[in-house]
Amino acid sequence: MYRKSGHPLSVLCALTCTIGGCTEPTDFTLPTSEDITKYYESGTVLAAEVRGNVAVVTVQQSAAQVRRGGSLWAKVGPYIYLFTEETFDLLQDFPGLGGVRVKTQTAGGLEIASAILPREELTGVLWRRSLNIAGRARLSGTEQITLIEDLVEWGEGHTDYDYNPRYVRRR
Repeated sequence: MYRKSGHPLSVLCALTCTIGGCTEPTDFTLPTSEDITKYYESGTVLAAEVRGNVAVVTVQQSAAQVRRGGSLWAKVGPYIYLFTEETFDLLQDFPGLGGVRVKTQTAGGLEIASAILPREELTGVLWRRSLNIAGRARLSGTEQITLIEDLVEWGEGHTDYDYNPRYVRRR
């Protein structure tokens, strides 16, 4: 006699749920440009978009700042925005994102620097360390330039980055 509950497929499904645990499927919805912009409410954010599964944030960096600070300030621009609570929250809220890229550019639209932070790059401990390094650089970096250097070194160690040679000389 055929019983539904005894059907091999039903048993397999029940066994799979029991062994693997029944979890809610992950929502891989990507953010809209407006969603991304809401996370980065800075007045310097010029544009936000999703390319593939990467959130791309374009921010304006003052040409005067780059002139005064030279290549170090040209390099640090993306890291000021990448290593933030905003980036952490964006990655947490949208599991479908593969990473966040920040591009800095002049008022005239010339790209200064770009860095992408892949989703899996930072664990919880490394995120806390990143937020600490970036926070100290934002707070006291103009008075203590080594804090800016620390942030650039940290950023270069944890991102894929590119600097415009017009602003940053290659070593």
